[in-house]
Amino acid sequence: MENRSGEREGIRALNVESTRPARSGSSVQAVDRIDLDIRHNEFISFLGPSGCGKSTLMLMIAGLVEPTSGAIWIQGRKVVGPQRTTGIVFQDPVLLPWRTVLDNVLLPIELMGENVESYRDHALELLNISGIVDFADRLPNELSGGMRQRAGICRALVQYPTLLLMDEPFSALDAMTRDDMNLELLRIWERDRKTVVFITHSISEAIFLSDRVIVISKRPGRIIEDITIALPRPRLIELQETMQFTQLRARVRKLIEH
Repeated sequence: MENRSGEREGIRALNVESTRPARSGSSVQAVDRIDLDIRHNEFISFLGPSGCGKSTLMLMIAGLVEPTSGAIWIQGRKVVGPQRTTGIVFQDPVLLPWRTVLDNVLLPIELMGENVESYRDHALELLNISGIVDFADRLPNELSGGMRQRAGICRALVQYPTLLLMDEPFSALDAMTRDDMNLELLRIWERDRKTVVFITHSISEAIFLSDRVIVISKRPGRIIEDITIALPRPRLIELQETMQFTQLRARVRKLIEH
């Protein structure tokens, strides 16, 4: 859907809160009064300390967790459950060990009851873009951690989503592989320009990837600041050595530490 200015609508959250039961029998407020607008095709990162509600907010956007109060809209439609137009990538790609890489990528199509063969060429194209098409017929245990995560991203993209949600997808990888995956993700994003919501604990990763970084407070999670990242694209790792990047990193670190 488009707004009055003719732009395609993105994500809008109004006064969103989430409270969940605690083991003690009381309740824990994970997210508190979140108002958020994300434009279509933007790359946004949520950044904050562990337990601040970043993942809860993402799950509410995905329609997997219902807000205690408030509401979220995607492309003008209220989120009331999971949507086919949303792809999700978690920290652990959870590839089924008895299925080949290609069959794992095609799993969402099978679960939706659609014709798997009609998506096979698209799945192979995604694997090719990600540099692992030569491993399409291999089993997950034959792949490195970075390659498995690439397969997980391909699986999230196979049903042509307009929104990609990513919950710390590279946090378990070593530093060099993580840099490679960040570059790979940006290359895929710049090709199709889907809306991306990315969760991370890494200040540098958030700045490097994003158009905007949403800094979230300790629990209950509130938005401390919404920072526009006015760095040129396409981005290379060397960008992290520039004065502008260093100043942004110091600014964000100060917000999180205080």
